[in-house]
This record gives sequence, C-alpha cells and structure tokens, in this order.
Amino acid sequence: MSQTKHFHFIGICGTAMGSAAAAFRQLGHKITGSDNAVYPPMSTMLESHGIEIASGYKAENLPDDADMYVVGNAVSRGNPEVEALLERKLPYTSLPELLKWEVMQGKRNFVVSGTHGKTTTTSILTWLLEHAGKNPGYLIGGVPDNFDVGARYSDSECFVIEGDEYDTAFFDKRSKFLHYLPEAVIVNNIEFDHADIFNTLDDILLTFSRLLRVVPRNGKVFLNGDEANCRKLLEACPAPAVTVGTGEDCEVRLRVTSAAPEHTDFELNGVAFRLPMVGEFNARNAAMAICVARFAGLSDSDIRAALLEFRGVKRRQTERGKVHGITIIDDFGHHPTAIRETLRGLRQKYPQSRLWALFEPRSNTSRRNTLQGELIDALKEADGSIIAAVNMPEKVPAGQLLDVDAVAAAVSASGRPSYHERNVDAIIERLKPLAKEGDVVIVFSNGGFEGIHGKLMDRL
Repeated sequence: MSQTKHFHFIGICGTAMGSAAAAFRQLGHKITGSDNAVYPPMSTMLESHGIEIASGYKAENLPDDADMYVVGNAVSRGNPEVEALLERKLPYTSLPELLKWEVMQGKRNFVVSGTHGKTTTTSILTWLLEHAGKNPGYLIGGVPDNFDVGARYSDSECFVIEGDEYDTAFFDKRSKFLHYLPEAVIVNNIEFDHADIFNTLDDILLTFSRLLRVVPRNGKVFLNGDEANCRKLLEACPAPAVTVGTGEDCEVRLRVTSAAPEHTDFELNGVAFRLPMVGEFNARNAAMAICVARFAGLSDSDIRAALLEFRGVKRRQTERGKVHGITIIDDFGHHPTAIRETLRGLRQKYPQSRLWALFEPRSNTSRRNTLQGELIDALKEADGSIIAAVNMPEKVPAGQLLDVDAVAAAVSASGRPSYHERNVDAIIERLKPLAKEGDVVIVFSNGGFEGIHGKLMDRL
C-alpha cells in the first residue's frame, strides 16, 4: 500500500465507488466525495467512516489539495465537477485504474466475470478464502451476508474482485475488468447485455477475449463448458483454461445430486459438496468458486466446511418478510436469464407455493425490446406476473422500447396470467385480490422500485 493520500470520488454513492472509498478510508487515506443521489444506506455507511459527502455536483466541491480525483463510470461530460476538473488540469482517474495501481499490484487477483452470477460467485469465493484464514482483500458489487461491507483491502496475497464488462469511465470505454491484473479468471456465462454500450454479442465476446489475453501462463481461466459463447473463447486463450459444467466433455463436471428447500447437494468430478442455497444456477456459481479456491491452495475439506456457513448476498433471493402467510422476496434480477433461473430456484425452495413475479424494466437492456422474447419465456416460469411501466422510457432509442403490453399478452396466452400496470400502487391493487396465503411474491428490480417491498407489507 502507498503512503496516505487524499482521494476525491465524483459519484461516490455508487455501490462499487462507495464500498471502495470506505475501504480506502479504512487504510487511513483521506476521502471526500460528491453525488446527486446522497441517501441511505450508502450515505450513512460513508458517513460512519468519517467521509464527507457533498450533495449535488458543483465545481466548488472539488478540494484543492486532493492527490487524485476518481471519476465514477456513471459520470459524464457536462457534469460541473468533470468540467472544472478538466479546465483546472487536475489529476484524475477511474476506479478500476485506482485499484490497479493502489491495491492490486503484486497480488494474486481472482476476477469473477460473466453476464450472471458475478456477485454471488465473488461472495462465495471470498468467503471460502476468509474461512480458510487467507484474509483476502475484495471488492464485491453487493453486500455478502458473511461480511459487513462490500470491499476490504488487506495485506493478504489474495484479492477477489467482481469483474464487470461495463465500460470504465467517460474517458475510458474499455471494460472495467481489463484493468484488474488477473491471475485467475472465472467466466460464468456470456449473453447479450448492456445494450447501451454493446451493439452485438460479438462486441461482448471481443471484450471477454481481451480479458483472457492478459491472464499469465502461470494463471488459469475457468469457463462455463456448457455455453457455446464461453467455449468460443477457448481457441484464442493464451493461458491454461478449464471447462466447468454439467456436460460430459467438461473437465470439471458438475452433477446436482439432490435439491431440498434449504440446500443443494452436488458433486464435482465425484467429490461431494453441499451449498445452503437453492437451484442449479447457484450450484454452478459455487462450482466456479471452488475451482479457484482449489487453485489458491485450499483443500476440499476446508471448502466443504466453509460452504456450509455461506449465508448469501443481500438482494439475491432475500426474504423481506411475510404478511397473512404471503412471503415477500427481493431479488436484483433484471436480465431474462437471471429472472428465469431465480424462479426455478425458488420452485425448489417453495415447492408447494404459487410464485408471483413483479418486474420493473429498469436496466438499460431490460427497457429495450432486444430480449423481449426471452423475457416472455422467463416470466412463464412464474404462476402469475405483473410488469411495471418501463422506467425512464425517454432514454430508450426510437423503435427499441420494450412492449410491456405485448409481453403480458404473450405470457397470459401461455396460461400464466400476466398484467401490465402503470405504477406501484396499481401493481399492489392488482395483486391484492390474487395473492393468497402460502403464495410467494418475488420483486425483480435493479433499483428501489419506489419502495414496493414495504408497501406490499403494509397493504396486502
């Protein structure tokens, strides 16, 4: 670690930015920051670390004495602080580059990538290393229940990071994960996503191939051997690569042996493990984490003991409460595949219950019609669904807006009732006469969804 410095974060209340800033503060660095969205829980977490936050972006927020100004990837030209930064010729960088130079050099960096499952897989891997006494540093795009915070920098040789393919900053359009000096890389899966920055699936495959090109020959890549998109990366991968999956030709073969409401039992090449989570999708996440943990030197007995104590991640199939026998679940899912796999996992956990899916099209991809057919198929996994109006439809290019009425009609035509409602109040009024004791209501959103969870608890 370097000597004490002053870092100013522009966009400090983002999940990764805030967690990273707090971790730098714990190392003794001075941290200041600003954001338009200064509200709990991130604002209170930062304030508890003694970090000053300016609400709103203003040129005068920029301190004169900062050693480096860290620009979040949600911040763009036209932002008053960015414009002042450029005009005053102050030193600036992105969060991935700051991590690369201040935290990750000389470490055994384990990068978890893929369209889905990154947060859960990163959390499992971090916990396996923690339980084994490795005291890993980490940065996770969520808050794992086994830890108090989403980021920590330690003197351990191991650093685990959630590797996002999204772009780095307004001045660096490369994917974030290209900065992370990987020794081992997990590629969970590859699908089309982030329609605001990638035009085609080939664009996404290209950025993943660039990630694998910087893995050293004494490192390792673990790929989903069941996915054709992942296998396309094998030919040009200069580092040793291992395929992991359920297929007979996978080098590490996953087999789910039993599925109970509270856990999933599986084997990797005949070696048994138990995960206190549901669904094959989570077993795949765990399998990838186990492979890297073995690569890091952990024994199967250490891994097996740690897995039994893994408690999950906030906003991933999180039970928020019950009212009149109706269970309310919060889930971050917004891509059709994540919605589908979450619903399948919850079938395992609640085998006798009807599942109601409430979905907010909020992400840059889910607001578009790019994956409209896949969304229809995903919502058919629920017994009934209600879809909110598209969030900020004015930001979607002409001709690309998700047709929510068409989605609801297609799902209903399959025999699974589906409705489109304009706002949260209308959603709850629609659901009230339909939901019965024993039902499970799953709220899918990568945002706050207007506080729908609490409103459901109050009004059902």
